Amino acid sequence: MHQLLQEIQQGNFQALARAITLVENNTADGNELLQQLYHQNSIPLIGITGPPGAGKSSLVNSLLDLLIAQNKTVGVIAVDPSSPFNLGALLGDRVRMSKHFNSGKVFIRSMASRGSLGGLCDKILEVTDVMRQAPFDFVLVETVGVGQSEVEIAGLADTTVVVLVPEAGDEVQTMKAGLMEIADVFVVNKADHADADKLFLNLKTLVHEKMADEKIGVVKTIATQNEGTADLLQQILLHHQSSQNQQRKLHLLTEKAWRIIQTKRMENVSRESLQNEIAAAINTEGFNIYKLAATHA
Repeated sequence: MHQLLQEIQQGNFQALARAITLVENNTADGNELLQQLYHQNSIPLIGITGPPGAGKSSLVNSLLDLLIAQNKTVGVIAVDPSSPFNLGALLGDRVRMSKHFNSGKVFIRSMASRGSLGGLCDKILEVTDVMRQAPFDFVLVETVGVGQSEVEIAGLADTTVVVLVPEAGDEVQTMKAGLMEIADVFVVNKADHADADKLFLNLKTLVHEKMADEKIGVVKTIATQNEGTADLLQQILLHHQSSQNQQRKLHLLTEKAWRIIQTKRMENVSRESLQNEIAAAINTEGFNIYKLAATHA
């Protein structure tokens, strides 16, 4: 595993893909690799989230165009909805990013959400840590876009970009859904559509009123035409530079440790065997779901 880690650090994309597969499949080799990782916090990890249809993939494409033009190397994790047949990723984002697929500057990995309500997936923490061992200048994570549950990205990313469009509906209600609390940068995409200026001004007002102590960027983009992407990248870099405080790092690491421990403790709990156990016990006298659950705690 030490040899594999060295290859990743040297920029070998094939080694990186192999390592991610080991980690995703929860293999012994994957777990050994994770325990050899170096703590890497200097590579900006950018989370891109927002409701379905907001143009997140188009925005990622536009960012890739800009970063490649600046000779940057980028890792992309595109979390796709799971296939209902085999729980694999539908690979929609990889199709949309096809022009970058063979670029030596870009590594794209699709991951299945497998029903995760947070827009992410079970092994996302581990995979992003493996990705950060490679010599990328940026790592981008695009979430499925599942509405209010997108707040999960805030426990992972250094900078969270929330993408909205003028057609998203009641902007104030959207803010109440929790996106205001997690956004470091707001993007009004499809800014050539009607009411884009109204949404932009509403966001600026909300940011000023609710987040007076923090600098939250608000930018307009037309991702399909590569317009406004340079402004977005500038806001991302400004936030990354200003947020390198110890308290934020401590919070992110605590969230990460919490999820790792939670996952490990649930490792030996099978939903299928649990269902069988309940089916056998449900008609017995004195059945109590809390007592049954306590035997697995």
